[in-house]
Amino acid sequence: MRFDILSANSRILESSLKNGLVSRASDKNLISYNIHNLRDYAEGKYKQIDDLPYGGGTGMILKPEPIFRCAEKLMSETNYDDVIYFSPQGIRLNQKMLNEFSLKKNLMLICGHYKGTDERVIKKLVTKEISIGDYVLSCGDIAAMVFIDAVARLIPGVLGDGESAITDSFQVETGFDHPQFTRPEVYGKMKVPAILLSGDHAKINLWREKKAQAKYNRINKLNKKNNSNR
Repeated sequence: MRFDILSANSRILESSLKNGLVSRASDKNLISYNIHNLRDYAEGKYKQIDDLPYGGGTGMILKPEPIFRCAEKLMSETNYDDVIYFSPQGIRLNQKMLNEFSLKKNLMLICGHYKGTDERVIKKLVTKEISIGDYVLSCGDIAAMVFIDAVARLIPGVLGDGESAITDSFQVETGFDHPQFTRPEVYGKMKVPAILLSGDHAKINLWREKKAQAKYNRINKLNKKNNSNR
């Protein structure tokens, strides 16, 4: 899988993607990523990529020209399955969407910055506008890092344990993973639940399902309460 990332703040991406899971996946040639600095596609002495919004208002807006130049150059060389723009106004990202994205071959990611991006970019180039949550980040590069990590770990061969990704939270029917325990058996006065030491896998699986469902119900109730208070 190939990711092409259009960024106004490429240093954030470079420092993150060179480490951890994404770096290991790249070393195995399971994914590739290319970071495209929008200033390389800007004109003028100062390589300006932002400007004031028409109609007034605070903040600066990413200009359309550098993004179009970069995207159109890449599109002339590669066929993209999707062009994704990260925004608080986008469709909320979930595990089902990530599963689908993991089957794609080429994705272009456009990272917003400043107050926003000229709407003509979104209307003309973007096929999917995606949000990673109902909050605002300093730049879309952070959302892109979350997205790449979440997609990459679903690609066969990236994780050491092939079953790990398919048993994560939101991959199972309950929505949440079950509570996890490891050695030591006793820490302080806290003990590992006896059922996990029983060796009875049928009962263990039932216990795990019940615990996962109980936590999902509790957190879902809290989420609904928080949303109703907005």
